[in-house]
Amino acid sequence: MIRVGDDYYMVSTTMFFCPGAPIMHSKDLVHWKIVSYIFDTLEDDDVYNLRNGKNAYGQGQWATSLRYHDGVYYALFIANDQHKTYVYRTRDIVNGPWERSVIDDFFHDASMLFDDGHLYLVYGNGDLRLTELEPDGSAVKSDATKDVIISAPREGYMLRAEGAHFYHIGDYYYVLEIDWPAGEERTATIWRSKDIRGPYESKTVLKGTLGGRRDGIAQGPIVDTPSGEWYAIQFQDHGAVGRIPTIQRVTWIDGWPIMGEDTVPEEEVKVNLPAVGEDYVWASDEFDSDRLALVWQWNHKAPDNWSLTRKPGWMSLHAERKASGIADAIGTLTQRTVGPRSYSETRLDFSSLMDGDEAGICAFQSLSARIGVKAEGGVKYIVGKEREEELFRIPLEDERSDVFLRIKYVFTASEDDGCPDDTAFLDYSFDGEKWTRLDYALQMKYTLDYFTGYRSALYCFSTEGEGGYAYFDYFRQWTF
Repeated sequence: MIRVGDDYYMVSTTMFFCPGAPIMHSKDLVHWKIVSYIFDTLEDDDVYNLRNGKNAYGQGQWATSLRYHDGVYYALFIANDQHKTYVYRTRDIVNGPWERSVIDDFFHDASMLFDDGHLYLVYGNGDLRLTELEPDGSAVKSDATKDVIISAPREGYMLRAEGAHFYHIGDYYYVLEIDWPAGEERTATIWRSKDIRGPYESKTVLKGTLGGRRDGIAQGPIVDTPSGEWYAIQFQDHGAVGRIPTIQRVTWIDGWPIMGEDTVPEEEVKVNLPAVGEDYVWASDEFDSDRLALVWQWNHKAPDNWSLTRKPGWMSLHAERKASGIADAIGTLTQRTVGPRSYSETRLDFSSLMDGDEAGICAFQSLSARIGVKAEGGVKYIVGKEREEELFRIPLEDERSDVFLRIKYVFTASEDDGCPDDTAFLDYSFDGEKWTRLDYALQMKYTLDYFTGYRSALYCFSTEGEGGYAYFDYFRQWTF
């Protein structure tokens, strides 16, 4: 996260989804709107086209460092599937274009710092190293070294000195990172030195649980306001909905940025900025525009098999190539789910599906569940699946051409829900008013093979070869 004047910009990790590295804008640190993406796709290869058994699940764009210097915005991140570091530059963070450099080196969780004509990186895990790039970030400087400036032993820790954020504030260089003591909560730790190469001393600046969950909050930036107040944005693993941003006050004490109430996370934080706008990090879409809403991302590279004009007012997906299941189906359209409880709903016209085709809506993660329509042997069926295991099959009348499909997400259960946290249910309807729930519940899990929270996905693929078309009238998402 950075502040430019009175504008705040935040970038998020979206792994294998494309377009990638969303840029969000805010005036008040509370209400955010997606305004652009840094790239459309990283590479046009087998990995991002889901060909020949290759994919970028759990990999792709990781941990972007965002900076602004001399009128230019810089974004740096690694891609595990490519084993490279990417640096993007633009003078217009909303409209682009972004210029790209690719560095044939791997700087894990790197953070950039522009300092006195130099562009430094701190990166690593456990041992944090310092190196230097060319001033425009296009390459590693020819005489750069990779010096260990902080060494944090891992014994007794599940995670140590990772996710660095690098600053030069006042007299000190600061490296803010995450530690995770075994059996305890995540901890935000900061190191400081008056010399960029050290030695560095450390202090715990945040440790504790938040919101009734055992997950500690840590890893993320600190940022100031135009009036000189400071806040920390630190993430929390929040179960199946994924990693969520949280905000804490920062109080400078003896040159240390202490978060929360004397390092204890605060349940409620008042941000002393005028409230501006609404949240636009998720959206319904009636598919009546000539473009998709910015919240949408494709599973891997954006395909050519979709249209908003083939059937005006509907979004069409073509089952253009054979897939073994949803994990390698090209053209799966996704957006974030919403906590604490929400619905995702669509209306599907399945009249143009061919034998072997399946289309519908999915709670998308490694352990996925979906409800849709499958065409087989000249008959169409409502099907419910967990991954690729078919749970239900309900034949449809020949004269039917459409069905309403819905997923209910319960990430944080209330007393009325009658289910544990992180449960999803599959519903269908023939009129959009009277709903039937399948006798099934998905116990959602945040797993590191995908490394993302659950998303709602609209999909259409064939298990036989080039197939037909699915038409989606709308996508609606709302909380309850």
